[in-house]
Amino acid sequence: MSSGNMDLERKRKMKEQCALRKDIIKEFLAEFLGIFVLILFGCGSVAQTVLSKGALGEPLTIHIGFTLGVMMAVYVAGGVSGAHVNPAVSLAMVVLGKLPIKKFPVYVAAQFLGAFAGSCAVYGLYYDALMEHTGGVMQVTGVNATANIWASYPAKHISVLGGFVDQVIGTAALILCILAIIDGKNIGAPKGMEPLCIGLIIMAIGVSMGLNCGYPINPARDLGPRLFTAVAGWGMEVFRAGGCWWWIPVAGPMVGGVVGAGVYFLFIELHHAEPEKQGENNVKDKYEMVTLS
Repeated sequence: MSSGNMDLERKRKMKEQCALRKDIIKEFLAEFLGIFVLILFGCGSVAQTVLSKGALGEPLTIHIGFTLGVMMAVYVAGGVSGAHVNPAVSLAMVVLGKLPIKKFPVYVAAQFLGAFAGSCAVYGLYYDALMEHTGGVMQVTGVNATANIWASYPAKHISVLGGFVDQVIGTAALILCILAIIDGKNIGAPKGMEPLCIGLIIMAIGVSMGLNCGYPINPARDLGPRLFTAVAGWGMEVFRAGGCWWWIPVAGPMVGGVVGAGVYFLFIELHHAEPEKQGENNVKDKYEMVTLS
């Protein structure tokens, strides 16, 4: 037997022995790894900006970091779990009947754990720079604050209600646009280009809705890293800061997810022509991400 055939045989045996059989476990791992990648690139871009004191970053590079982070997360997990990497997206899919409700807690658990693990990776990556920048004193607010590398905090001008509305609108926009991209009866996106298009939604939100609190629009992306900072040296002040701001990037996006799903369904999806009438309306079917269909 040639070495090539032997390698193939070894790979086949390894796959038989190690490959997971249950879809829900595969989906858990995909969501975990997807949001890990998102946090690594997204929060990593914030860390580079903050710890270099702006020498190696600015708001635009942070927008690019999160845009590419989301895009890569969808490429990593999209074919397995649909790459929700956001509890608000998962909730929207449950509401629309695109995700069984029994899978919802599994997806959310994977997303929070993956975000926490991604935060650990960013901390390890920039530990030395963080210690040099802070002198070992971890501040949540103020000129030398570093907790904002991982989680969002409100601008001085924003109220609690204003922050909640900000998160509802931002997340609703995210969900509405995602649904348009994956809608096989709308224009949609070319096969394999959905991650790029979804990443560009993040860029659009970042450059238009980032002033108030930095567009978290993802409970796992915000609360997972915030929990990390609480245990990594910043303490419980991460939950008290900003008038106990922490719950707004959790509750607001969940409401926004339902609002965005409802708006798209009522304004667009509900009125799609039946399959036999699509030819008359010149509507072309497009690729739809497998696990979101």
